[in-house]
Amino acid sequence: MLLAAWGPCGYAPVAPGTFGTLGAIPLYWALDRWLDAPQALVFTVLLCAVGVAAAQRAGRYWGIADASPIVIDEVVGYLVTMAFVPFSWPAALVGFLLFRLFDVLKPWPASAFDRVKNGFGVMMDDVAAGVFAWCALQLVAVALRLLAGCPGHWWCTGVAP
Repeated sequence: MLLAAWGPCGYAPVAPGTFGTLGAIPLYWALDRWLDAPQALVFTVLLCAVGVAAAQRAGRYWGIADASPIVIDEVVGYLVTMAFVPFSWPAALVGFLLFRLFDVLKPWPASAFDRVKNGFGVMMDDVAAGVFAWCALQLVAVALRLLAGCPGHWWCTGVAP
């Protein structure tokens, strides 16, 4: 239950999904600091696999497949959003906003996964939202490169001038 709720985040009295996503930001920072991008991606895949089991078990415990305290899916979805994006506070904030937007909108296939009422469906709708948010974040970065240039900005990290 502790993993599924991402510690205290899932027990927030309002908007536990938002708090779960906020709770993922320190993990994103730590992964960026201590692992290279491919290792962080492997970690994210492993956390997703463990999250499927945790969400399944928590759903049985609470009697609802996608009970509101289950926020491990938001954590993984946010990590997918931030994959290969070096940590900075502006990037973390833009990624947060984009992930929450796509998590709420649930474009297909996220909406299809949302109808699967088990741990796999709980996790995969947020992974799909994370993929959409990652694509949108990349588009934002490209637009900012074109409009504002590169030197010293988060959207140009790793891009040749």
